[in-house]
Amino acid sequence: MNRPHHADDGTYRNPVLHADWSDPDAVRVGDDFYLVASSFHRVPGLPVLHSRNLVNWSIIGHALPRLEPEDEFRTPQRGCGVWAPAVRHHAGRFRIFYPDPDRGLFVVTAEDPAGPWSRPQLLKAGRGLIDPCPLWDDDGTAYLVHAWAKSRAGFNNKLTVHRMSPDASALLDEGRHAVDGDALPGYRTLEGPKFYRRGGWYWIFAPAGGVSDGWQSAFRSRHPFGPYEGRIVLEQGDTDVNGPHQGAWVATSDGEDWFLHFQDKGPFGRVVHLQHMRWNADDWPEIGAPAGRPVASHPKPGIATSEKPAAPAVSDDFTGPDLGPQWTWQANPNPDWHELDPERGLRLRCTPTASGDLRQIPNLLGQRLPSDRFRAVTTVRLIGAEARARAGLAVVGDSYAWIGLENLADGAVLVCRTAEVDEPERDTAPTTWVPLRANGTTMPVTIGVDVDPSGRCRFLAALAGEELRPVGKPFGATAGRWVGATLGLFAAIAAPGSGTAEFDSMRVTDGRESDHR
Repeated sequence: MNRPHHADDGTYRNPVLHADWSDPDAVRVGDDFYLVASSFHRVPGLPVLHSRNLVNWSIIGHALPRLEPEDEFRTPQRGCGVWAPAVRHHAGRFRIFYPDPDRGLFVVTAEDPAGPWSRPQLLKAGRGLIDPCPLWDDDGTAYLVHAWAKSRAGFNNKLTVHRMSPDASALLDEGRHAVDGDALPGYRTLEGPKFYRRGGWYWIFAPAGGVSDGWQSAFRSRHPFGPYEGRIVLEQGDTDVNGPHQGAWVATSDGEDWFLHFQDKGPFGRVVHLQHMRWNADDWPEIGAPAGRPVASHPKPGIATSEKPAAPAVSDDFTGPDLGPQWTWQANPNPDWHELDPERGLRLRCTPTASGDLRQIPNLLGQRLPSDRFRAVTTVRLIGAEARARAGLAVVGDSYAWIGLENLADGAVLVCRTAEVDEPERDTAPTTWVPLRANGTTMPVTIGVDVDPSGRCRFLAALAGEELRPVGKPFGATAGRWVGATLGLFAAIAAPGSGTAEFDSMRVTDGRESDHR
């Protein structure tokens, strides 16, 4: 499903990325734009997106094939891992700076943004260090700004600036608090800084106020370490865009300025908006509509091409040599968790798990909810599965629900289950027996889910020759730990045993179509 963001009158509409591309940062190199986002515990991590016009985006890879330390990320570390990154291009190389709030600040480099990327290099060790962003000055001197997480450091609301080696291999001092949010009336949770240079000023763009109802500020100084003066440049006002903040200022090749930021939409995650940016007579940025309000639509950037509307991939026929780039695991994967068969689709091994809780199994294969209204449909069968093997399609956040197959001692059943926050699973519909073939393979069962803008999920199923029908009670999707809900596929078994689940494809439509072939 590629949800269009263009209109026939030469405008685009927000959000330009209607999925959980959280904490976006972007850079232009020539005529190309590259965007990175936080990925938290998802593997691979640090997604890299590409655009030619700031409206159409596609996934071109990930900078972290696996999370480190390897052993610690063999199980889901929800809310940990990769927090808000920054991407820059300097001296012929791309660099992504990112924080692990439990370990420190890291950098990875590449000549090609599609990869391969270097192994992470630690710039500064410590707990609570978050949201790093570099700046190379006109004379080649380099700096790094970062924020603090109170959950690890014991304090926050401050932005710290360091001198950095020009090759970004080391920080050269202990750093200095350049902006103190505690000294600014009404400020709380000042974080996510981005460092820029313009017109003789050093600029730090930074959000405050929290992800759900915060705002975007800009600070400027004649010296990288301050003192800085600041003002709010984007906030909700009378719009329906809550907490518009934390993002990237980018300039196009024809001199237009734009700002990419997120909006927190609960189970749909932090979706990305694009705002036009101007500079007033006092040399302060003005973002969005007058008075710094986000806009729902706007004329396209002047560099916009005649490209067809596009968005990151969501459907997958599972016939390629690799999984589509939209897929991630909940932890560092084992190679035997899955295989792709051109004839049979995706094969997931029923992996033994210590917990049947889908929030805790590492081998949940997931993607971001692709929009605020969609239908996802697949067909699943169990092959050679022992008792207590199960497989299906799930929507997983702090609570979750799933529909699929479970093998019992005397046959297979179609089940629909939900688990509330911190609660075990329970059935939401009577089980339905699924016919078995002579070799013990279940007949294929089509399963799916309809999701509406409120986050309401209605699960669907059809045995062979039937039409899709609703199954079980509706489920209200919830966000996870700093992430939106996940649309996932899984195969698991409660104890050591065998079995495989086959999924023929994942077909995602906008939820308004009746043809689900």
